[in-house]
Amino acid sequence: MYSAKTGIILDMTSGSLPSNPFVAAGMIEDPRLFVGRKDELQAIASRMSGVQPTSVNVVGDKRIGKSSLLYHFFQTWEQRVADSSRYVVIYLSLQNVQCHRETDFYQAIAQKLLSFPRVATNPALSDSLRVTPLNRLAFSAAMGEWKTQGVLPVLCLDDFKMLFDNKSEFDDGFYNNLRSLMDNNMLMLVVGTTKELDFYRKQHQLTSSFFNLGHVLKLGELKEEEAKDLARLPASTVNTASAALSMDEQHLTRQLGGRHPFLLQIAGGLVCEARQQGHDENWVKSRFEEQKRRLPKSRNASLKLSNLWRWVHKIFSSIGAFGLWLAEFWNNAKTVVLGIVMVVLVIYCLQNPDKVQEFLAYLLNLTK
Repeated sequence: MYSAKTGIILDMTSGSLPSNPFVAAGMIEDPRLFVGRKDELQAIASRMSGVQPTSVNVVGDKRIGKSSLLYHFFQTWEQRVADSSRYVVIYLSLQNVQCHRETDFYQAIAQKLLSFPRVATNPALSDSLRVTPLNRLAFSAAMGEWKTQGVLPVLCLDDFKMLFDNKSEFDDGFYNNLRSLMDNNMLMLVVGTTKELDFYRKQHQLTSSFFNLGHVLKLGELKEEEAKDLARLPASTVNTASAALSMDEQHLTRQLGGRHPFLLQIAGGLVCEARQQGHDENWVKSRFEEQKRRLPKSRNASLKLSNLWRWVHKIFSSIGAFGLWLAEFWNNAKTVVLGIVMVVLVIYCLQNPDKVQEFLAYLLNLTK
């Protein structure tokens, strides 16, 4: 099925499925092979269709699936909102476009928006995007015209950190203008980054309020049921399809990959390849150990080590503090014990004067 509104094929049942449905080489482009993330997709859609559209910062480690999520939302957004005529959603990877200048950024967005038939054939929407040069003022005017027409552009911008490498071009003024467009409901952003935008603000010494983006959506590992669905591809996403892996093969895939989407894709792909080429389980495990090194060390791992160190530090600090308390308690206890001994001794002397006298006489004899 071809969508005249978006210009992409949305049919998730027709066409041949690959014999190996696992994608570990990059972004998932076939919507039939995308699994899970329903809550995250719904969160973006709800902030897009609310009375006050709220921009979203999708944050997650490398290889956790940010690009696939943004691209899948771009592919399926029409199914998630009540009135799709109010929006136009684009996906743009800033790593794949030449954005050396601010005008390059606006031009890249304009080209993506104009690729929609309902935009290109509507002069009220398209004419303002064809202005030359399409600078900051012209782009803002175009977004104002879109608001007049009752259409909200939603920009899914992947690899947004690429802009920070050129601070002289993309300065606080650039980000302030984007924030102004967002605040006036002329534009909504869904930005993918490995760290929260405020981290980059501090790192690059920027001051714009743009970096306090409306909502931060943290992307982590898959839920248990989502991990099971990934191992069952394509049966879990296409009703008429069978799972590429047997139950035992699915178990091995999940045993190796856990709930991490990238590791599951690697494991599933290797298990599928092993069956096709006649390799055994040891071959799969050996290749998996080699390929999982492609997963960059996540900051979650460093955070776990940091948390472990904090726990170790806390435990030993507690032990040390208990030792100091015990020493102080003993010092205080010695004073109390000495006081008790002295009181008992006085009472004894008063009750046994004869014995005390004999003891003193004995001591005097020893000194002679």
